[in-house]
Amino acid sequence: MTKTPTLAVWKFTSCDGCQLTLLDCEDELLALAGRVRITHFAEASSAMDPGPYDVSLVEGSITTEEEQRRILDIREQSRILVAIGACATHGGIQALRNFADVAEFTSVVYADPEYIATLSTSTPISAHVPVDFELRGCPIDRRQLLDTLCAFLAGRAPDIPNTSVCTECKRRGTTCVMVAEGIPCLGPVTQAGCGALCPAYHRGCFGCFGPMANPNVHALLPILRVNGMDTGDIDRVFATYAAAAPDFANRSGDESA
Repeated sequence: MTKTPTLAVWKFTSCDGCQLTLLDCEDELLALAGRVRITHFAEASSAMDPGPYDVSLVEGSITTEEEQRRILDIREQSRILVAIGACATHGGIQALRNFADVAEFTSVVYADPEYIATLSTSTPISAHVPVDFELRGCPIDRRQLLDTLCAFLAGRAPDIPNTSVCTECKRRGTTCVMVAEGIPCLGPVTQAGCGALCPAYHRGCFGCFGPMANPNVHALLPILRVNGMDTGDIDRVFATYAAAAPDFANRSGDESA
């Protein structure tokens, strides 16, 4: 008798949005549930079976010592580990702490900051354990998630693109918002996978999928300036969803740098 593959879903520091994307798959999730055994998914069930697990989906960044210990244990028990969402792949919005004084933040936010146990940085899962695949986005794209899970069941590698969002605009026939409307957009340096959602609604890409492979960020900076962004705007947009991504973080708002 063939063993039913096991699936576990884990949460670290995050908003739960990527887990909700999985739950929002509804009909597709029901079909998937007939092919796998979900052994740990606190967002959906109180059942928490021990490992090992064939596939673990991990949402959230590492921001505490307890999380550092827990991700090591999850990695040891998981045959395949997939980081899902901007927090797990690039540290997420909470990685803004990486550029400031965490002690100052906690003293302002909490009445008793001495009870807050946290690290000074928010880091992606790959900074602590080997990651087999990454699904980008804030939140992840449901089609990409379903394709990845189906790929594991079929015994093939997931089809995860490494080109830019611009290629998706071309495929769906979306006019470039930066060229046609002067709207600042990070699409030329951001990894595809969202279906060019923001440009399709006449909004510039905010880079939530993180940098594409070998992005030419330096070449984009003067174009963003021409379209109305100053140094502060540029710094903020690159340090939002993927603040811990080296290709976005190791750049200057000054194109002459």
